[in-house]
Amino acid sequence: MDLKEFNQPYSYNGNKNIGVLLIHGFTSTTSSMMYLAQQFSEAGFHIELPSLPGHGTTWQNLNKIGYQDWIAELQKSLQILQSRASNIYVCGLSLGGALALRLSQIHPEISGMILINHACKFTHPKFRFVPLLRFLIPSTPAIASDIKDPNEKEIAYTRTPTNGVYQMLRLLKIIRKSLPQTRQPVLMFKSKEDHVIPHISTLFTFEKIGSSKKELIWLENSYHVATMDFDKGLIAEKSIEFMSERK
Repeated sequence: MDLKEFNQPYSYNGNKNIGVLLIHGFTSTTSSMMYLAQQFSEAGFHIELPSLPGHGTTWQNLNKIGYQDWIAELQKSLQILQSRASNIYVCGLSLGGALALRLSQIHPEISGMILINHACKFTHPKFRFVPLLRFLIPSTPAIASDIKDPNEKEIAYTRTPTNGVYQMLRLLKIIRKSLPQTRQPVLMFKSKEDHVIPHISTLFTFEKIGSSKKELIWLENSYHVATMDFDKGLIAEKSIEFMSERK
């Protein structure tokens, strides 16, 4: 399958003073965030949905990328949005949520965050071996398409690159240290049944983040890729309310 067809960047010029930077997850494509991008566009928001470096091609390419490359690409989209609107929000799924957190730490002028089943903290012992395993095993089985809705399928890599995982873990370590200094309002969504990222990721962020305005909404009818699952409408609705009330 040619992933390029499903990994097209999306940009939209809205008519309100709100811009949203949407960020897809690890090994995934922009298609996983397209529903939210379209809903936010219909609400009149300016939208940028870029492809993260190393994605939408082959999983081997993701092994060649550093987490700094993801940040650099997102900052380009952030600058575009800042030229159109003064209220900028970052919205990410999984790794995309982690990157939304990091961007908010780097750019305190960001107005707020929407984190969907985001990565922050893993406790499984297997992650301790990733720094070594990345030299021995280039990839592991895929983690994609954890979706409850049988009519949906996430377009993503068929393998999980181990050096890509290592880069994510490096990024998460930096994020966790800076959580107390992260002040922007945050809306978090967490699926009660998520087979990719444990509840501790969201609960840790919710406890440690320095935001005075924070809300956690539990999703009852979705798995990890909630942006494509049964609760996607709820996510869109609550997110639009969250951003609109702070414009």
